[in-house]
Amino acid sequence: MEKKFERIEGQLVDIFNERVIPARVEFSRGGIVSVTEIPNAPAQYILPGFVDAHVHIESSMLTPVEFSRVALRHGTLAAISDPHEIANVLGVEGVRFMVENGKRTPFRFLFGAPSCVPATPFDHSGACLDAGALEEVLSMEGVGFLAEMMNFPGVLSREEEVMAKLALARRMHLPIDGHAPGLTGPDLKSYVAEGILTDHECEDLKEAEEKAGLGMHILIREGSGAKNFDSLLPLLDSFPEQVMFCTDDAHPDDLLTGHINQLVRRAILKKYDLFKVLRAASLNVARHYGLDMGFLRPQDRADFIVVDSLEEFGIKTCFLDGEVVYSEKGDKVSFVKAECPNNFLQRDLPAGSLSVVASEQPVRIIQALDGKLYTKEDRTILPSIQGLMRTDPERDLLKIALVNRYDRSISPAIGFIRGFGLKRGAIASSIAHDAHNLISVGVDDESMLRCFAWLNEQKGGIVIDDGEVREGLALPIAGLMSPEPAERVAEAYQQLNRRAKELGSELHAPFMTLAFMALVVIPELKLGDLGLFDVQSFQYTTLFETT
Repeated sequence: MEKKFERIEGQLVDIFNERVIPARVEFSRGGIVSVTEIPNAPAQYILPGFVDAHVHIESSMLTPVEFSRVALRHGTLAAISDPHEIANVLGVEGVRFMVENGKRTPFRFLFGAPSCVPATPFDHSGACLDAGALEEVLSMEGVGFLAEMMNFPGVLSREEEVMAKLALARRMHLPIDGHAPGLTGPDLKSYVAEGILTDHECEDLKEAEEKAGLGMHILIREGSGAKNFDSLLPLLDSFPEQVMFCTDDAHPDDLLTGHINQLVRRAILKKYDLFKVLRAASLNVARHYGLDMGFLRPQDRADFIVVDSLEEFGIKTCFLDGEVVYSEKGDKVSFVKAECPNNFLQRDLPAGSLSVVASEQPVRIIQALDGKLYTKEDRTILPSIQGLMRTDPERDLLKIALVNRYDRSISPAIGFIRGFGLKRGAIASSIAHDAHNLISVGVDDESMLRCFAWLNEQKGGIVIDDGEVREGLALPIAGLMSPEPAERVAEAYQQLNRRAKELGSELHAPFMTLAFMALVVIPELKLGDLGLFDVQSFQYTTLFETT
């Protein structure tokens, strides 16, 4: 009996020979059977599917299944995912949750083993993954690289545990992801010499070119919080084989509107070469990580997408292993209800617990920057009332507080911040990179305390309090993700973003920016759970300027 194959005709984008030809593709679940050039074909384009080169699924506030359901609509067939966030809350159990949930969708995930749990010795998170635990994680099916080595000071000082993790990855012949913002010169060379060959933290083209010149693969990031796409795009011409596209952190509302397809469209609009762009969006990623993806050659896996044009990249159909996983007529991946593992030690905060005794000395101020993970340090004298420091919303000087959710013995850390623009009330979240303690920015202590109380009741989420009305989005999966459908999560998140802006914030993504104010590996000044952290000197510092 003659075996039957599926077939599709269109303009085939041959990424290897850099040509677009009318072609017929025959395929089955076993893979691509043949690719035949034909005289004429329909005006639709057949090309490799997109791959997100670095993403924390948890930042979408969605489970891997729900993330995949939305990403497929945009032509993304695979993602290189670092479960660093949930690992900092739940350790090995958290990574296993992500891997197992990811198996419930046809989407192709490659998860990494988080290298920095906690991210630094100064973070107090919910778990610790030493080299022994990482060996267990790396043995899981679906885990295939050592995720971002954020502790670059530990690499440079050759800390024993850091060296053991790097040696483990090298011994297993696995890629090692980097995370070295601002690192240059001899220190950068030492970092790269340990086999760390990616970076997604470049802020400008000069930094990226230096890293690429040493052999690093540069991940051009355009996420909800950090946006480096426009400044780094010229790398496509100078280092075309070393460039990949990634989102890093994509909030649910942004994910609904687009994914890697948006970056491809923008690069084409800027007149960059089609094939350099598509390599950055697919082939370069698959090659670096050893991802088993098909690229429209005979005997390849039947993984490809069909789009309406090479300008708009409107997605018509997505195929994985010869099966339709998305059609413009509707999703093929179904919503899957997930369990809700968590690690949340609830605590009550009494009135006065966020107070700061007044001082005439200048106060160190965190300066938040829209669309940046970096902050600046400022110093100013704050007003006081009844012996206590108070905020000054007219000068955009607000209070920031961080509460450890794993250890009640640690008192709240308090600081002051500029850049959020709130005129009243407070916002708060249990998403606070990297340890994911509770964090809030507000005009008054009472609103902040009510936000913390709500987070404790829900065991995680994001919340806003305007002094009269409090509303939030519960995130019961590790305090990071919702078990609900993407559309519902995105709607709730958009509503909270609107409410934050009604309170005065002009930030594009106030809650995303808030989440990074505790990220003590990104300069200059951040808030850890023991107080203000000077990332330049990599140590805790005082709230008040000392002479």
